[in-house]
Amino acid sequence: MFSQFALHERLLKAVAELKFVEPTPVQVAAIPPALEGRDLRVTAQTGSGKTAAFVLPMLNRLIGDAQPRVRIRALILLPTRELAQQTLKEVERFSQFTFIKSGLVTGGEDFKYQAAMLRKVPDVLIGTPGRLIEQLNAGNLDLKEVELLVLDEADRMLDMGFSDDVQRLANECANRAQTLLFSATSGGNGLREMVAAVLRDPQHLRLNSISELNEGTRQQIITADDPAHKERLVHWLLANETYQKAIIFTNTRAQADRLYGRLVASDHKVFVLHGEKDQKDRKLAIDRLKQGGVKILVATDVAARGLDVEGLDLVINFDMPRSGDEYVHRIGRTGRAGNDGLAISLICHNDWNLMSSVERYLKQRFERRVIKELKGVYQGPKKVKASGKAVGAKKKKTDDKKGAAKAPAKRKPVAKRPAASTLVSQDGLAPLKKRKPAEE
Repeated sequence: MFSQFALHERLLKAVAELKFVEPTPVQVAAIPPALEGRDLRVTAQTGSGKTAAFVLPMLNRLIGDAQPRVRIRALILLPTRELAQQTLKEVERFSQFTFIKSGLVTGGEDFKYQAAMLRKVPDVLIGTPGRLIEQLNAGNLDLKEVELLVLDEADRMLDMGFSDDVQRLANECANRAQTLLFSATSGGNGLREMVAAVLRDPQHLRLNSISELNEGTRQQIITADDPAHKERLVHWLLANETYQKAIIFTNTRAQADRLYGRLVASDHKVFVLHGEKDQKDRKLAIDRLKQGGVKILVATDVAARGLDVEGLDLVINFDMPRSGDEYVHRIGRTGRAGNDGLAISLICHNDWNLMSSVERYLKQRFERRVIKELKGVYQGPKKVKASGKAVGAKKKKTDDKKGAAKAPAKRKPVAKRPAASTLVSQDGLAPLKKRKPAEE
Protein backbone atom coordinates (compact mmCIF):
# COMPACT_ATOMS: atom_id res chain seq x y z
CA MET A 1 0.00 0.00 0.00
CA PHE A 2 1.17 3.55 -0.72
CA SER A 3 0.29 4.47 2.86
CA GLN A 4 3.55 2.73 3.88
CA PHE A 5 5.43 5.73 2.50
CA ALA A 6 5.81 8.96 4.45
CA LEU A 7 3.88 10.93 1.84
CA HIS A 8 1.74 14.03 2.43
CA GLU A 9 -1.96 13.28 2.89
CA ARG A 10 -2.83 15.28 -0.25
CA LEU A 11 -0.61 13.04 -2.32
CA LEU A 12 -2.08 9.90 -0.76
CA LYS A 13 -5.51 11.26 -1.61
CA ALA A 14 -4.47 11.67 -5.25
CA VAL A 15 -3.01 8.15 -5.29
CA ALA A 16 -6.30 6.76 -3.97
CA GLU A 17 -8.28 8.83 -6.47
CA LEU A 18 -6.19 7.38 -9.30
CA LYS A 19 -6.78 3.86 -7.93
CA PHE A 20 -3.11 3.11 -7.37
CA VAL A 21 -3.14 0.22 -4.90
CA GLU A 22 0.12 -1.73 -4.77
CA PRO A 23 3.40 0.08 -5.46
CA THR A 24 5.67 -1.51 -8.04
CA PRO A 25 9.13 -2.84 -7.09
CA VAL A 26 10.89 0.28 -8.40
CA GLN A 27 8.54 2.47 -6.34
CA VAL A 28 9.14 0.39 -3.21
CA ALA A 29 12.90 0.66 -3.71
CA ALA A 30 13.21 4.30 -4.80
CA ILE A 31 10.56 6.30 -2.93
CA PRO A 32 11.90 5.91 0.66
CA PRO A 33 15.51 7.00 -0.07
CA ALA A 34 14.23 9.75 -2.37
CA LEU A 35 12.03 11.05 0.47
CA GLU A 36 15.15 11.11 2.65
CA GLY A 37 16.82 13.44 0.17
CA ARG A 38 19.37 10.94 -1.20
CA ASP A 39 20.75 11.24 -4.73
CA LEU A 40 19.67 8.12 -6.65
CA ARG A 41 20.84 6.32 -9.75
CA VAL A 42 18.05 3.88 -10.68
CA THR A 43 18.06 1.24 -13.42
CA ALA A 44 14.64 -0.30 -14.04
CA GLN A 45 12.82 -1.57 -17.08
CA THR A 46 10.46 0.54 -19.14
CA GLY A 47 6.87 0.34 -17.93
CA SER A 48 7.85 -0.49 -14.35
CA GLY A 49 6.38 2.65 -12.75
CA LYS A 50 9.50 4.82 -12.75
CA THR A 51 7.59 8.07 -13.25
CA ALA A 52 5.66 7.79 -9.99
CA ALA A 53 8.90 6.72 -8.28
CA PHE A 54 10.35 10.20 -8.78
CA VAL A 55 7.21 12.35 -9.10
CA LEU A 56 5.77 11.48 -5.68
CA PRO A 57 8.98 12.26 -3.69
CA MET A 58 9.44 15.43 -5.75
CA LEU A 59 5.92 16.68 -5.01
CA ASN A 60 6.31 15.74 -1.35
CA ARG A 61 9.36 18.05 -1.17
CA LEU A 62 7.54 20.92 -2.88
CA ILE A 63 4.14 20.65 -1.22
CA GLY A 64 2.97 23.50 0.99
CA ASP A 65 0.52 26.33 1.29
CA ALA A 66 -0.27 28.64 -1.63
CA GLN A 67 2.49 31.19 -2.15
CA PRO A 68 3.52 33.64 -4.89
CA ARG A 69 5.74 31.78 -7.38
CA VAL A 70 9.11 33.45 -7.72
CA ARG A 71 11.39 30.53 -8.73
CA ILE A 72 11.43 27.20 -10.51
CA ARG A 73 11.90 24.60 -7.78
CA ALA A 74 12.18 21.35 -9.74
CA LEU A 75 13.41 20.49 -13.24
CA ILE A 76 12.68 17.22 -15.07
CA LEU A 77 14.73 16.50 -18.20
CA LEU A 78 13.52 13.95 -20.77
CA PRO A 79 14.69 12.90 -24.24
CA THR A 80 11.52 13.31 -26.33
CA ARG A 81 8.53 15.63 -26.43
CA GLU A 82 6.15 12.65 -26.23
CA LEU A 83 7.70 11.48 -22.97
CA ALA A 84 7.74 15.06 -21.65
CA GLN A 85 4.02 15.49 -22.38
CA GLN A 86 3.23 12.18 -20.73
CA THR A 87 5.27 13.12 -17.65
CA LEU A 88 3.48 16.49 -17.41
CA LYS A 89 0.16 14.65 -17.27
CA GLU A 90 1.45 12.40 -14.49
CA VAL A 91 2.71 15.37 -12.46
CA GLU A 92 -0.64 17.13 -12.87
CA ARG A 93 -2.57 14.02 -11.83
CA PHE A 94 -0.55 13.47 -8.67
CA SER A 95 -0.57 17.18 -7.75
CA GLN A 96 -4.30 17.71 -8.32
CA PHE A 97 -4.99 18.37 -4.61
CA THR A 98 -2.02 20.69 -4.13
CA PHE A 99 -1.11 24.23 -5.15
CA ILE A 100 1.83 23.02 -7.24
CA LYS A 101 1.85 24.18 -10.88
CA SER A 102 3.82 22.68 -13.75
CA GLY A 103 5.05 23.87 -17.12
CA LEU A 104 6.29 22.22 -20.31
CA VAL A 105 9.09 23.32 -22.66
CA THR A 106 9.76 21.13 -25.73
CA GLY A 107 10.52 21.52 -29.39
CA GLY A 108 7.63 21.72 -31.83
CA GLU A 109 5.71 24.29 -29.74
CA ASP A 110 5.52 28.08 -29.97
CA PHE A 111 8.70 29.60 -28.53
CA LYS A 112 7.09 32.89 -27.44
CA TYR A 113 4.19 31.09 -25.77
CA GLN A 114 6.68 29.04 -23.77
CA ALA A 115 8.58 32.19 -22.81
CA ALA A 116 5.35 33.72 -21.50
CA MET A 117 4.69 30.55 -19.46
CA LEU A 118 8.19 30.76 -17.98
CA ARG A 119 7.52 34.33 -16.83
CA LYS A 120 4.73 32.89 -14.63
CA VAL A 121 7.41 30.73 -12.97
CA PRO A 122 5.98 27.20 -12.59
CA ASP A 123 7.04 25.17 -9.55
CA VAL A 124 7.94 22.20 -11.74
CA LEU A 125 9.44 22.60 -15.21
CA ILE A 126 9.42 19.60 -17.56
CA GLY A 127 11.28 19.72 -20.84
CA THR A 128 13.66 18.42 -23.47
CA PRO A 129 17.29 19.60 -23.36
CA GLY A 130 17.45 21.26 -26.78
CA ARG A 131 14.55 23.66 -26.34
CA LEU A 132 15.48 24.40 -22.72
CA ILE A 133 18.94 25.48 -23.88
CA GLU A 134 17.31 27.77 -26.46
CA GLN A 135 15.17 29.41 -23.76
CA LEU A 136 18.23 29.66 -21.53
CA ASN A 137 20.24 31.37 -24.27
CA ALA A 138 17.34 33.79 -24.87
CA GLY A 139 17.43 34.83 -21.21
CA ASN A 140 13.98 33.38 -20.47
CA LEU A 141 15.07 30.66 -18.04
CA ASP A 142 16.55 30.92 -14.55
CA LEU A 143 17.46 27.63 -12.86
CA LYS A 144 19.70 28.93 -10.11
CA GLU A 145 17.20 28.15 -7.33
CA VAL A 146 16.15 24.68 -8.49
CA GLU A 147 16.03 22.33 -5.49
CA LEU A 148 15.52 19.02 -7.29
CA LEU A 149 16.82 17.81 -10.68
CA VAL A 150 15.45 14.67 -12.33
CA LEU A 151 17.06 13.05 -15.37
CA ASP A 152 14.66 10.48 -16.80
CA GLU A 153 15.71 8.13 -19.62
CA ALA A 154 19.24 9.47 -19.16
CA ASP A 155 20.72 6.77 -21.39
CA ARG A 156 18.46 7.82 -24.25
CA MET A 157 19.42 11.48 -23.86
CA LEU A 158 23.05 10.45 -24.29
CA ASP A 159 22.19 8.32 -27.33
CA MET A 160 20.49 11.34 -28.90
CA GLY A 161 23.55 13.54 -28.43
CA PHE A 162 22.26 15.66 -25.53
CA SER A 163 25.22 15.04 -23.23
CA ASP A 164 26.60 18.60 -23.37
CA ASP A 165 23.13 20.16 -23.05
CA VAL A 166 22.28 17.99 -20.05
CA GLN A 167 25.58 18.83 -18.38
CA ARG A 168 25.05 22.56 -18.94
CA LEU A 169 21.51 22.46 -17.54
CA ALA A 170 22.74 20.49 -14.53
CA ASN A 171 25.43 23.13 -13.97
CA GLU A 172 22.75 25.83 -14.08
CA CYS A 173 21.03 24.01 -11.20
CA ALA A 174 24.18 24.44 -9.11
CA ASN A 175 22.30 25.03 -5.84
CA ARG A 176 20.12 21.94 -6.04
CA ALA A 177 19.78 19.72 -2.98
CA GLN A 178 18.96 16.46 -4.74
CA THR A 179 19.40 14.72 -8.11
CA LEU A 180 17.55 11.62 -9.30
CA LEU A 181 18.75 9.78 -12.42
CA PHE A 182 16.64 7.03 -14.00
CA SER A 183 17.33 4.82 -17.01
CA ALA A 184 16.12 1.56 -18.50
CA THR A 185 19.61 0.30 -19.28
CA SER A 186 22.99 0.50 -17.59
CA GLY A 187 24.41 2.44 -20.55
CA GLY A 188 28.12 2.73 -21.26
CA ASN A 189 31.01 4.96 -20.31
CA GLY A 190 29.07 8.09 -21.23
CA LEU A 191 26.38 7.37 -18.67
CA ARG A 192 28.93 6.51 -15.99
CA GLU A 193 30.63 9.84 -16.65
CA MET A 194 27.30 11.65 -16.34
CA VAL A 195 26.52 9.87 -13.07
CA ALA A 196 29.90 10.90 -11.70
CA ALA A 197 29.41 14.50 -12.84
CA VAL A 198 25.85 15.22 -11.66
CA LEU A 199 25.21 12.90 -8.67
CA ARG A 200 26.66 13.36 -5.20
CA ASP A 201 27.34 10.17 -3.24
CA PRO A 202 24.42 8.41 -4.95
CA GLN A 203 22.63 5.28 -3.89
CA HIS A 204 22.54 2.81 -6.81
CA LEU A 205 19.35 0.83 -7.29
CA ARG A 206 19.37 -1.83 -10.00
CA LEU A 207 15.93 -3.39 -10.24
CA ASN A 208 16.54 -5.56 -13.30
CA SER A 209 19.54 -7.02 -15.04
CA ILE A 210 19.40 -6.78 -18.82
CA SER A 211 18.65 -10.50 -19.15
CA GLU A 212 15.58 -10.11 -16.91
CA LEU A 213 14.02 -7.25 -18.85
CA ASN A 214 10.64 -7.80 -20.47
CA GLU A 215 10.08 -11.26 -19.01
CA GLY A 216 6.39 -10.99 -19.96
CA THR A 217 7.23 -10.54 -23.63
CA ARG A 218 7.81 -13.43 -26.04
CA GLN A 219 10.63 -12.58 -28.42
CA GLN A 220 10.68 -14.16 -31.88
CA ILE A 221 12.56 -13.80 -35.14
CA ILE A 222 11.33 -14.59 -38.66
CA THR A 223 13.85 -14.69 -41.50
CA ALA A 224 13.09 -12.85 -44.74
CA ASP A 225 14.69 -12.63 -48.18
CA ASP A 226 14.36 -8.88 -48.79
CA PRO A 227 12.28 -5.80 -47.80
CA ALA A 228 9.42 -6.83 -50.11
CA HIS A 229 9.29 -10.20 -48.34
CA LYS A 230 9.26 -8.36 -44.99
CA GLU A 231 6.25 -6.34 -46.15
CA ARG A 232 4.36 -9.54 -46.98
CA LEU A 233 5.23 -10.91 -43.55
CA VAL A 234 3.92 -7.73 -41.88
CA HIS A 235 0.60 -8.06 -43.74
CA TRP A 236 0.33 -11.71 -42.68
CA LEU A 237 1.11 -10.96 -39.03
CA LEU A 238 -1.39 -8.11 -38.82
CA ALA A 239 -4.05 -10.35 -40.38
CA ASN A 240 -3.36 -13.47 -38.29
CA GLU A 241 -1.97 -12.42 -34.88
CA THR A 242 -4.35 -11.65 -32.04
CA TYR A 243 -3.58 -8.17 -30.70
CA GLN A 244 -5.25 -5.01 -29.46
CA LYS A 245 -2.67 -2.51 -30.70
CA ALA A 246 0.63 -2.81 -32.55
CA ILE A 247 3.74 -0.76 -33.32
CA ILE A 248 5.96 -1.51 -36.31
CA PHE A 249 9.47 -0.04 -36.00
CA THR A 250 11.69 0.94 -38.91
CA ASN A 251 15.19 2.45 -38.87
CA THR A 252 14.48 5.19 -41.42
CA ARG A 253 11.77 7.74 -42.10
CA ALA A 254 11.61 6.73 -45.76
CA GLN A 255 10.91 3.09 -44.85
CA ALA A 256 8.28 4.16 -42.31
CA ASP A 257 6.45 6.23 -44.93
CA ARG A 258 6.70 3.44 -47.53
CA LEU A 259 5.31 0.81 -45.17
CA TYR A 260 2.59 3.20 -43.99
CA GLY A 261 1.49 3.67 -47.61
CA ARG A 262 1.38 -0.08 -48.22
CA LEU A 263 -0.75 -0.65 -45.12
CA VAL A 264 -3.16 2.19 -45.93
CA ALA A 265 -3.58 0.74 -49.43
CA SER A 266 -4.58 -2.54 -47.78
CA ASP A 267 -7.30 -0.77 -45.75
CA HIS A 268 -5.51 -0.89 -42.40
CA LYS A 269 -6.23 1.93 -39.94
CA VAL A 270 -2.72 3.16 -39.30
CA PHE A 271 -0.69 6.27 -38.40
CA VAL A 272 2.98 6.98 -39.02
CA LEU A 273 5.27 8.71 -36.52
CA HIS A 274 8.80 9.97 -37.17
CA GLY A 275 11.00 13.02 -36.71
CA GLU A 276 9.80 14.86 -39.82
CA LYS A 277 6.21 14.93 -38.57
CA ASP A 278 5.24 18.20 -36.90
CA GLN A 279 4.06 18.26 -33.31
CA LYS A 280 0.36 18.40 -34.23
CA ASP A 281 0.59 15.24 -36.34
CA ARG A 282 2.68 13.41 -33.74
CA LYS A 283 0.20 14.24 -30.99
CA LEU A 284 -2.72 13.18 -33.17
CA ALA A 285 -1.08 9.84 -33.98
CA ILE A 286 -0.43 9.00 -30.33
CA ASP A 287 -3.86 10.19 -29.14
CA ARG A 288 -5.66 8.15 -31.80
CA LEU A 289 -3.67 5.05 -30.88
CA LYS A 290 -4.35 5.50 -27.17
CA GLN A 291 -8.07 6.08 -27.78
CA GLY A 292 -8.36 3.11 -30.11
CA GLY A 293 -9.15 5.10 -33.25
CA VAL A 294 -6.30 3.20 -34.91
CA LYS A 295 -4.73 -0.12 -33.96
CA ILE A 296 -1.41 0.21 -35.76
CA LEU A 297 1.43 2.73 -35.57
CA VAL A 298 4.44 2.69 -37.90
CA ALA A 299 7.31 4.54 -36.23
CA THR A 300 11.02 5.19 -36.10
CA ASP A 301 12.85 5.19 -32.78
CA VAL A 302 11.42 8.62 -31.95
CA ALA A 303 8.55 6.57 -30.46
CA ALA A 304 10.72 3.96 -28.78
CA ARG A 305 10.89 5.88 -25.52
CA GLY A 306 8.18 7.31 -23.38
CA LEU A 307 5.24 5.91 -25.32
CA ASP A 308 2.89 4.32 -22.81
CA VAL A 309 -0.20 2.95 -24.56
CA GLU A 310 -2.63 0.68 -22.76
CA GLY A 311 -3.37 -2.50 -24.70
CA LEU A 312 -0.21 -2.33 -26.82
CA ASP A 313 0.66 -6.01 -27.06
CA LEU A 314 2.48 -6.46 -30.39
CA VAL A 315 5.79 -4.95 -31.53
CA ILE A 316 7.25 -5.77 -34.95
CA ASN A 317 10.82 -4.80 -35.78
CA PHE A 318 10.67 -4.34 -39.56
CA ASP A 319 14.33 -3.33 -39.25
CA MET A 320 16.53 -4.70 -36.50
CA PRO A 321 17.56 -1.85 -34.15
CA ARG A 322 21.22 -0.84 -34.24
CA SER A 323 21.95 -1.55 -30.58
CA GLY A 324 20.87 -3.75 -27.70
CA ASP A 325 19.64 -0.74 -25.72
CA GLU A 326 17.41 0.38 -28.59
CA TYR A 327 16.00 -3.14 -28.82
CA VAL A 328 15.19 -3.09 -25.11
CA HIS A 329 13.36 0.20 -25.45
CA ARG A 330 11.42 -0.88 -28.51
CA ILE A 331 10.09 -4.10 -27.04
CA GLY A 332 9.51 -2.21 -23.79
CA ARG A 333 6.44 -0.69 -25.46
CA THR A 334 4.70 -4.05 -24.94
CA GLY A 335 4.47 -6.40 -21.96
CA ARG A 336 4.14 -3.43 -19.62
CA ALA A 337 3.01 -3.47 -16.00
CA GLY A 338 2.99 -7.27 -15.82
CA ASN A 339 0.98 -7.80 -19.02
CA ASP A 340 1.98 -10.23 -21.77
CA GLY A 341 3.35 -9.06 -25.10
CA LEU A 342 4.86 -10.32 -28.33
CA ALA A 343 7.91 -8.86 -30.08
CA ILE A 344 8.77 -10.13 -33.58
CA SER A 345 11.92 -9.14 -35.48
CA LEU A 346 12.11 -9.66 -39.26
CA ILE A 347 15.64 -10.71 -40.19
CA CYS A 348 17.29 -10.46 -43.62
CA HIS A 349 20.90 -11.50 -44.25
CA ASN A 350 22.08 -7.97 -43.40
CA ASP A 351 20.17 -8.04 -40.07
CA TRP A 352 21.57 -11.33 -38.79
CA ASN A 353 24.75 -10.03 -37.18
CA LEU A 354 22.82 -7.23 -35.43
CA MET A 355 20.29 -9.75 -34.15
CA SER A 356 23.05 -12.04 -32.89
CA SER A 357 24.77 -9.18 -31.08
CA VAL A 358 21.48 -8.26 -29.37
CA GLU A 359 21.05 -11.88 -28.25
CA ARG A 360 24.53 -11.82 -26.75
CA TYR A 361 23.85 -8.47 -25.07
CA LEU A 362 20.63 -9.76 -23.49
CA LYS A 363 22.12 -13.22 -22.84
CA GLN A 364 19.04 -14.68 -24.44
CA ARG A 365 18.19 -16.70 -27.53
CA PHE A 366 15.15 -15.54 -29.45
CA GLU A 367 12.54 -18.04 -30.55
CA ARG A 368 12.91 -18.97 -34.25
CA ARG A 369 9.62 -18.94 -36.10
CA VAL A 370 8.63 -19.97 -39.63
CA ILE A 371 5.42 -18.93 -41.38
CA LYS A 372 4.83 -21.79 -43.80
CA GLU A 373 2.82 -19.75 -46.27
CA LEU A 374 5.65 -17.22 -46.60
CA LYS A 375 8.76 -19.28 -45.95
CA GLY A 376 11.67 -17.69 -47.77
CA VAL A 377 14.94 -18.99 -49.13
CA TYR A 378 17.07 -17.28 -46.47
CA GLN A 379 17.02 -19.19 -43.19
CA GLY A 380 20.10 -17.70 -41.56
CA PRO A 381 23.81 -18.18 -42.28
CA LYS A 382 24.94 -21.62 -43.37
CA LYS A 383 26.50 -23.71 -40.61
CA VAL A 384 30.27 -23.60 -40.91
CA LYS A 385 30.84 -26.62 -38.69
CA ALA A 386 29.07 -29.86 -39.55
CA SER A 387 30.86 -32.94 -38.13
CA GLY A 388 34.55 -33.09 -37.23
CA LYS A 389 35.14 -35.58 -40.07
CA ALA A 390 33.43 -33.42 -42.65
CA VAL A 391 35.30 -30.34 -41.52
CA GLY A 392 38.63 -32.21 -41.61
CA ALA A 393 37.91 -33.61 -45.05
CA LYS A 394 36.98 -30.18 -46.33
CA LYS A 395 40.15 -28.69 -44.85
CA LYS A 396 42.30 -31.43 -46.39
CA LYS A 397 40.71 -30.88 -49.75
CA THR A 398 41.31 -27.16 -49.48
CA ASP A 399 44.91 -27.70 -48.41
CA ASP A 400 45.43 -30.06 -51.34
CA LYS A 401 44.18 -27.40 -53.73
CA LYS A 402 46.50 -24.83 -52.19
CA GLY A 403 49.41 -27.29 -52.42
CA ALA A 404 48.61 -28.02 -56.03
CA ALA A 405 48.61 -24.34 -56.85
CA LYS A 406 52.00 -23.77 -55.26
CA ALA A 407 53.75 -27.03 -56.39
CA PRO A 408 56.41 -26.80 -59.14
CA ALA A 409 56.06 -28.58 -62.47
CA LYS A 410 55.91 -32.36 -62.14
CA ARG A 411 59.32 -34.05 -62.51
CA LYS A 412 60.16 -37.44 -63.86
CA PRO A 413 60.63 -40.05 -61.13
CA VAL A 414 64.20 -40.82 -60.16
CA ALA A 415 65.67 -43.87 -58.59
CA LYS A 416 66.15 -43.94 -54.84
CA ARG A 417 69.51 -42.49 -53.99
CA PRO A 418 72.08 -44.27 -51.86
CA ALA A 419 73.43 -42.78 -48.67
CA ALA A 420 75.19 -39.44 -48.99
CA SER A 421 78.60 -40.99 -48.36
CA THR A 422 78.30 -43.25 -51.43
CA LEU A 423 76.48 -40.92 -53.83
CA VAL A 424 77.59 -41.38 -57.44
CA SER A 425 76.59 -39.73 -60.66
CA GLN A 426 73.81 -41.26 -62.66
CA ASP A 427 76.33 -42.51 -65.21
CA GLY A 428 78.23 -44.21 -62.38
CA LEU A 429 81.56 -42.65 -63.34
CA ALA A 430 82.30 -40.13 -60.61
CA PRO A 431 81.23 -39.58 -57.00
CA LEU A 432 78.92 -36.57 -56.22
CA LYS A 433 79.59 -33.99 -53.54
CA LYS A 434 77.32 -34.10 -50.49
CA ARG A 435 74.45 -31.58 -50.94
CA LYS A 436 73.50 -28.94 -48.43
CA PRO A 437 69.94 -29.27 -47.06
CA ALA A 438 67.39 -27.04 -48.81
CA GLU A 439 66.38 -23.89 -46.93
CA GLU A 440 62.92 -24.12 -45.39
